Amino acid sequence: MSVPAVPSPAPPRPEPAPVIGFPPQRRLFRRLFPWLVSVLLIAALAWGGVRLYRSLTAAKTAEIPTTRVKRGDVALTVTAKAELRGGNSEELAGPMTGEGDMHITFLRKAGEVVKEGDIVVELDTTDQNYKLKEAEADLAEAEQQVIKAQADGEAQQEENTYSLLKAKADIRQAELDCRNDPMLSAIAARQNDLALQAAKDRLAQLETDTANYQATNLAGIAIQEAARKKAEVQAATARKNIDAMTLKAHRAGYVAIRQNPNTNWGYRGMTLPPFRVGDRVSGGMVIAEIPDLKSWELGANIGELDRGHVATGAKVDISIVALPFQKFHGHIKDMGGTTGPPWDRHFECKIALDDPSPALRPGMNANVVVNAEVLRNVLWVPGQAVFESDGRTFVYVKSGSGFAPADVKLVRRTESQAVITGLAEGRVVALASPDQQAGKKAGAAGALQALPK
Repeated sequence: MSVPAVPSPAPPRPEPAPVIGFPPQRRLFRRLFPWLVSVLLIAALAWGGVRLYRSLTAAKTAEIPTTRVKRGDVALTVTAKAELRGGNSEELAGPMTGEGDMHITFLRKAGEVVKEGDIVVELDTTDQNYKLKEAEADLAEAEQQVIKAQADGEAQQEENTYSLLKAKADIRQAELDCRNDPMLSAIAARQNDLALQAAKDRLAQLETDTANYQATNLAGIAIQEAARKKAEVQAATARKNIDAMTLKAHRAGYVAIRQNPNTNWGYRGMTLPPFRVGDRVSGGMVIAEIPDLKSWELGANIGELDRGHVATGAKVDISIVALPFQKFHGHIKDMGGTTGPPWDRHFECKIALDDPSPALRPGMNANVVVNAEVLRNVLWVPGQAVFESDGRTFVYVKSGSGFAPADVKLVRRTESQAVITGLAEGRVVALASPDQQAGKKAGAAGALQALPK
């Protein structure tokens, strides 16, 4: 009986070789590192989304600016920009020639200094020179016509004188012939009598004709004299117009060029250009002026809203831009009419300078403050707190968590302040329209809703 073979035991499994490199803690960090990066990235994106959301919804939480109704003294002032110039200006205008437009052929530069008698503007005299030549030709012809009429009158007078003398001689001869009538036959005597009567009739007719001829000659000479005087007047008028079309300075000073209203520059924000050589000028239109430097004044354009605060004689504080360390004073001299487009109505205000300085120069810019009046112990708010609509004047008064419109009476209003009645001192009012703020919020919310989800 055979004994079964006993299997030999399996050889032992070799131990894995140890890993050479990172320790176990480092290996754990390597496994967790991607998860940490992902968490940080998600947190950063969440924080950016929160910041974006807050920036887009900031308009929803924006508060309306407010102020309180205050009581005190309000000094009403009007500020404006002005330009320095000489007063009592001598205006140089186109002459009234009775013709159409004229054209400028010579013009001094703005600011150029001139002396008395210097030529400032010259206008085209071509038409007037033609009229002068025509009038002079008519005058020469009229003078010759007068001479001719006088010569014709003298010749006619000589002829009439001769005819009268001859007629008188014929009468004398006929009278002598009539003396022989007693010795002649009745027929011959009758013929002599008829001849005498015919001679007398002819003399009477000549005397009448002579008087008529003389009156006719005098009338003809008078007509020619009238034509000559007319030609003289036309020539003198043409010479006067030619002289008037050369505009000279009657005082020493500088030249200020006016704006040309004949241009078509009527757009918003644009000003009319000054006159230039070649521009058309109508009779009576002021082209330039020579200000009197002994009497300084400033020209300022003040808004129509401040017209009720400004009066002639009001004191004015003046700051010349080129002389910042000197203060000047003046008073309102004159106020012109309101002009300008509907969106920019203003009026020109002339301000006399009370304390001039040798350092002043024409054309300097200045800032003026008109001291209108002082209202004592009145209620006032900033000007932007008062609104007007449909004939109402109102403010938005704080009421609970919102604002409610309240009618007020506007006493005075300037660029920065509004004097009112109808509210108690200390009431909180809005400096902006809540309706407009609500519209802005709705616009911001709409922009937020339009973002992609």
